[in-house]
Amino acid sequence: MIRISAIDVFPLRLPMKQTFRTSRGTVGDESAGAPHVYVRVTGDNGAVGWGEARPSPRWSYETPESVCSAIENYIRPALVGQRADDLAAVHRIMNREIAGSLHPGQPIAKAAVDTALHDLIARSCNLPVAGLWQSGSPHPVRLSYLISTTDPEEAARKAREAVAEGYSGVDVKIGLNPANDLDIVAAVKREAPNLFFRVDANQAYRLPQAVQLAKGLERIGVDVLEQPLPANQLLAHAELRRKVSIPIALDESVWSPSGVLEALRSEACDTIVIKLTKMGGLRGARLCGEIARESGLGLLGGGLTESKLGFVASAHLFRYLELTDPVDLNGPMFLKDDPVEGDWPIRNGEAVLPEGPGIGCRISDAKLRQYAASAT
Repeated sequence: MIRISAIDVFPLRLPMKQTFRTSRGTVGDESAGAPHVYVRVTGDNGAVGWGEARPSPRWSYETPESVCSAIENYIRPALVGQRADDLAAVHRIMNREIAGSLHPGQPIAKAAVDTALHDLIARSCNLPVAGLWQSGSPHPVRLSYLISTTDPEEAARKAREAVAEGYSGVDVKIGLNPANDLDIVAAVKREAPNLFFRVDANQAYRLPQAVQLAKGLERIGVDVLEQPLPANQLLAHAELRRKVSIPIALDESVWSPSGVLEALRSEACDTIVIKLTKMGGLRGARLCGEIARESGLGLLGGGLTESKLGFVASAHLFRYLELTDPVDLNGPMFLKDDPVEGDWPIRNGEAVLPEGPGIGCRISDAKLRQYAASAT
C-alpha cells in the first residue's frame, strides 16, 4: 500500500517554435510561449510520479490559474494521506471536491494528478505504465503532422515536410478563414495524396455550412471531419451524418465515458477522439477508448500541444488501445523545449516509447526553474 505524502504544482511557460491558431483563437504564441502545469506526486515510499496539464481557455474553460487553484486548494488537501494505488477512490474524492455538471469538473487539472499517480504506481512496481493494464502491446503509435495556416502555399509546404519526415497522416485545422478552407485542404491533398487525412474544424461551423463543407471535403478525398459543429449540438451532428458520407469525429463534445455513451445513443459520430488531458487522465481516457471501441465506434488519438511528458503518456495509452490511424500529438511541431530530459521521442513518423518504469520521463529541476511562471 502506498499513500500520497505530497502533491506539488509547477506552473510553466514553455517556449514555442511558432504560433498555434485554431478557429477559436490562439492557443500558444511564439513570442509569449504556452502555459503548461506540471504536477509531482510523492508517495510515502519515496517514489515520485509526474503528470501534465495543458490548459487553454481558447479550447476549454480551464486556465493555468484555475488548474493551479483546483489542485492546490481543493485536490491536494483532500488527497494527501489517501492511498495512491486506489485510483477509483482518488477519482471519487476529486469529483467530490470539484463536481461536474453538464461538463466534468476541471478534468484537465484532474488529468495531471491522475497521470502522476499512474507514473508513481508503475515506478513503485518497476513496470512501464502499460504494465498496470496487463499490456505489453508492441503496436506502433503512428503520428499525424499538424498543419494550421490560412495560406495554401504554406499548407502545401508543410504537407511536403510531413511526407519527407515520414509521417503517415496529416491533421489540417480549418475554420481560421472559412472562405479558403477548401483551398487549404486541396493544397495539402495535392502534396500528400497517400497520407491519412484528418480535418479539424474546432466547432467553427453551423449545420448548413457544415453540410456544404463536408461535401467539398468528400470530393477532395478527406478521411474524417472532426468536430465541425459546436460541442453541445449532438443532434445537429447526427443530422450532418445523415446528409453526408464523410465520417464525423467528435472531440470537444466528448469528455467522459458517459459522453461517449451519449454520442453513441444520439448517433452523432462515427469516431471518438481520445485525449487523456481532457478525459481526466489515463484512467478516464482508457475507459472512454474501451467503451467506444467495444461499441463499434472508430478511435482517433489527440493531444493539446503537450510537452514530452504528456506526449509519452498519451503514446503509452494509444499503444494500449492499438489505434490504427495516425494520432495528433502535435507538441513537437510547436514547442522548442520543456523540462523533460532528452529529445522528442520520434522516429520515422512514429512515437518511440522510452524504456524503464512508469511513463519513462526524467524531469530536469533546472528547467522547471528556468520555465517557471506565476500561478496567478
